[in-house]
Amino acid sequence: MKKSFLTIVLFLGVLFSISSCYTYTMKVGKGSQTGIEYSKKNHYLIYGLAPISTSNAKEMAGDAQDYEVTVKHSFIDGLINAITFGIYTPTTTTVRK
Repeated sequence: MKKSFLTIVLFLGVLFSISSCYTYTMKVGKGSQTGIEYSKKNHYLIYGLAPISTSNAKEMAGDAQDYEVTVKHSFIDGLINAITFGIYTPTTTTVRK
């Protein structure tokens, strides 16, 4: 009984520690035309529930009508999230004109 409980706990620990990074991409208009990129960090607290500072994709795109927005939770962002036990959760927004 004790051994199977320990195995389940170990399995769940490994499962949560190897969760993948996520990326969300959306196209505005025809999407990226020139390939120029601008990136900015987003800062959240408590697993992303409380935003501290978020980027404005429209402002980052300027007057461009066609661009692509990618919001990414990279490995480094996930590592920082794990080190702080979810208290601080950063993401990265990239606008490609």
